[in-house]
Amino acid sequence: MKKLMLGNEAVARGLYEAGCRLVSGYPGTPSTEITEAAALYPEMYCEWAPNEKVALECAFGASLKGARAACTMKHVGLNVAADPLYTLSYTGVNGGLVVCVADDPGMHSSQNEQDSRHHAIASKVPMLEPADSAESREFTMAAFELSEKFDTPVLLRMCTRISHSQSLVEVGERADVPLKEYVKNPQKYIMAPANAIRRHPVVEERMEALTEYAEDCPLNRVEYAADGNRELGIICSGTCYQYVKEIFGDNANVLKLGLVNPLPVKLIIDFAFSVNRVVVIEELDPVIENHCRSMGLDVEGKDKFPIVGEFSQNLIRRVLGMEVPESTSADEQIPVRPPVMCAGCPHRGLFYTLAKNKVTVIGDIGCYTLGSAQPLNAVDSVLCMGASVAGIHGFNKIGEGQNKTVAVIGDSTFMHSGMTGLVNISYNDSKSTVIILDNSITGMTGHQQNPTTGYNIHGDPATKVDLEAFCRAIGINRVRVVDPYDLDACDKAIKEELAADEASVIISRRPCVLLKSVKTKAPLTVDTDACRGCKKCMKLGCPAIHMENGKAVIDATLCVGCGVCEQLCAFGAIREN
Repeated sequence: MKKLMLGNEAVARGLYEAGCRLVSGYPGTPSTEITEAAALYPEMYCEWAPNEKVALECAFGASLKGARAACTMKHVGLNVAADPLYTLSYTGVNGGLVVCVADDPGMHSSQNEQDSRHHAIASKVPMLEPADSAESREFTMAAFELSEKFDTPVLLRMCTRISHSQSLVEVGERADVPLKEYVKNPQKYIMAPANAIRRHPVVEERMEALTEYAEDCPLNRVEYAADGNRELGIICSGTCYQYVKEIFGDNANVLKLGLVNPLPVKLIIDFAFSVNRVVVIEELDPVIENHCRSMGLDVEGKDKFPIVGEFSQNLIRRVLGMEVPESTSADEQIPVRPPVMCAGCPHRGLFYTLAKNKVTVIGDIGCYTLGSAQPLNAVDSVLCMGASVAGIHGFNKIGEGQNKTVAVIGDSTFMHSGMTGLVNISYNDSKSTVIILDNSITGMTGHQQNPTTGYNIHGDPATKVDLEAFCRAIGINRVRVVDPYDLDACDKAIKEELAADEASVIISRRPCVLLKSVKTKAPLTVDTDACRGCKKCMKLGCPAIHMENGKAVIDATLCVGCGVCEQLCAFGAIREN
């Protein structure tokens, strides 16, 4: 039976059919739907972990027990999981272990353009890269076979276009894969130096065996042009393969690589000598190209193609000197629509207050990063998950007592990697103020549960972390909760905590307005006679407010009646209907 599936859904189907028993992940676009789709199969235990390191370690534990297991993350999450990954390469596995990682060329929802193939190379772990949804399912299943055959974790590299595009998938039945027996083996699984020294040669031997496997495995294949023309040969993988096929159809000589680490040697050399000209087409870094050059092959690649951003069919056509089809465009200029916090977003009032008080804000990763946009312009830096809490400590230790600075971090991100930064603040006596933006959900990636919400991945009741109790338990004495819709309360809390002579935490608590459980109020309206056109309400950056003929106007289809703008109007022009 065939089904139309997203690439991520197809990966989940592959996990299911391969007999996977456990899936642990942390939400991160473009990987999130893998875990969400996997959770629909009751035969697999699925969970949201606090972070990617925990997810991989959990999967390792299941593998050690003898089960097939997987974990999911986006490319920057693999940085967090790198610690266990690199040592897992030494220990190997018991049950098959697959690490699903999704890269984001073009940075549609990421802070960098990272090429996860480098992690595969550095950790000396095999990596597969599917080119459509059907391969996403097939390669996932193949990854488990490789994992158990070569005693190694296997990376499955997705990317935005494959993760979020749909194509037909031939689905099958779930394999009945029994648990492997767990046998105590300290020399294999205890990575003390004496054992690790002995395991490193095993890793090198495994990579040699995998390279030999790559020469004629079904994951890599050569397709010669139907018209017999051998002038141009293209080496590619993943999304780029789809672009090449859309451009050339069957009249292309293509070496399609599905196993992108380790790369074959003889297969590539033979292909290169079968054509007159070789072009390597790959997004981001020249991994395949450098491999070809290391073998002495004269190939074209990043000397022609960009090293940044996504590719497209037309970009490839232009680089190859081909005619580019005429494109169509709208007759009228389409206005720019920059990302903005939703109308009624609980973070808006808090950021407005911080901006009003001219506070330096060390930001973090989440939808609240949008507090950096105009007109709020309330965030000074954003680095990576959890960096705000650790960063403010360093910021304030330089010239302590002179800084009017706070860190802001969401509830999910705090659980991910902000907690340890707060421990550092407490332990090293930092006079820093941390604001936890508790909107009761993981908002940016589409409303996933986290340890502070009280529900698990299935929406069932679960242990709920008490943020106030946690902060006090690690030594933060000043902990207070404010409603971000109450501007006066926010202003008072920020001023008092910044003036305190010790570390403090402000929890800005109100659920995300988009949650189904949140009941919104009737939209507000503007009395045009009372409105003076001062535009103070516009400083909130709320998409429900705009100006017409010098007067504020509230869009009733967007307004949720949060009342924040009403508190700003000195003339009483904004009111309930």
